Amino acid sequence: MSSTGDETSVSGPCALHLPRERRAAGAARQFPTAPEVVAELPRVGRFPAVQPGQPAIERIGPSSELLGYRGPTACAAAGITYRQLDYWARTGLLEPSVRTAYPAGAQRLYSFRDVLVLKIVKRLLDAGVSLQNIRVAVTHLQSMELSELAGLTLMSDGATVYECTSAQQVVDLLQGGQGVFGIAVGAVWQELETALGRLHAERTDTGETLLGQDPADELARRRNRAV
Repeated sequence: MSSTGDETSVSGPCALHLPRERRAAGAARQFPTAPEVVAELPRVGRFPAVQPGQPAIERIGPSSELLGYRGPTACAAAGITYRQLDYWARTGLLEPSVRTAYPAGAQRLYSFRDVLVLKIVKRLLDAGVSLQNIRVAVTHLQSMELSELAGLTLMSDGATVYECTSAQQVVDLLQGGQGVFGIAVGAVWQELETALGRLHAERTDTGETLLGQDPADELARRRNRAV
């Protein structure tokens, strides 16, 4: 049975968050340990509708705010089970930012950033990072501008997650023996764009379902027409 991450135990000393002015220049930032998580009321949000003069939706990439992804698609792209997705949404680890499951019967709709963070959460869990520290990392990733994420590298020793924005910071962590594995968010981003481009999406303004474009399917269609 796939892990939802809720059984991960927390051990070791709490990581401390130093104010920006007290951190050594160029040092990687260390995420603090998560405080007690307080459940929030469900939120429903929508991205702006398509404005006149915008390009056709088919030419907008998978990371566009004009596209959302339903639960099964998010699971397939992030490499997680629906049980994990549902558990993380219900416990507030990561709720869909486009549309929640409220009112009752509504289909959850995830943004590109949501699915990107889901994929990162899966990798952190597989590496043994505690759910408590993953919550802190998720909160931080959600607070950043989407454009900033591509240049980010997350390093971890299995207990603490560090944010690195330069190659030198990564080298410093490795030399200090603190970071034992890393996640290059830019590489995860590229993998996700490729995966989502082959899966179904939904327009966030009209609710129209858009079919994915799998090159293998297109090749098969061409062969069938030629027969």
